[in-house]
Amino acid sequence: VKKNISLGNASIPEERIISSVVEVSADKFISRLPGGYQEEIMERGSNLSTGQKQLIAFARALAYDPQILVLDEATSNIDTETEVLIQRALKILMNGRTSIVIAHRLSTIQNVDYILVMHKGEIRERGTHSELLKKKGIYYKLYELQYKNQFVTTQ
Repeated sequence: VKKNISLGNASIPEERIISSVVEVSADKFISRLPGGYQEEIMERGSNLSTGQKQLIAFARALAYDPQILVLDEATSNIDTETEVLIQRALKILMNGRTSIVIAHRLSTIQNVDYILVMHKGEIRERGTHSELLKKKGIYYKLYELQYKNQFVTTQ
């Protein structure tokens, strides 16, 4: 796990790896792994859940501390409990840096500064979450569909 987060970069101190793991709340599941931070991660992370892989990726990004962060569908294929952890980790990870987030699950981007809505390869709308909802355009329709479907599936 530790080597996966640092990508073998010896210039990243162990303390920064551990603090990054704690900040994104990955410490709980890592402490339950048989080898802890020394646990070997199998190819493609096959011994981890989707959410665990994403939390490790967030810890890696935090350890490297990039000025610009690009995230592609950070919350896809995860359970609700893990989504809460990932949403919290995303706030920490995006704080103080330029972040480009490609998202289909709109909960991922509701609190960002600015949203660009793309449709068929073109930017069709732009604004904040609330501005886009007020426009009642593409974003509004996507939001309505997404939350209507979530409501229906929970009944």
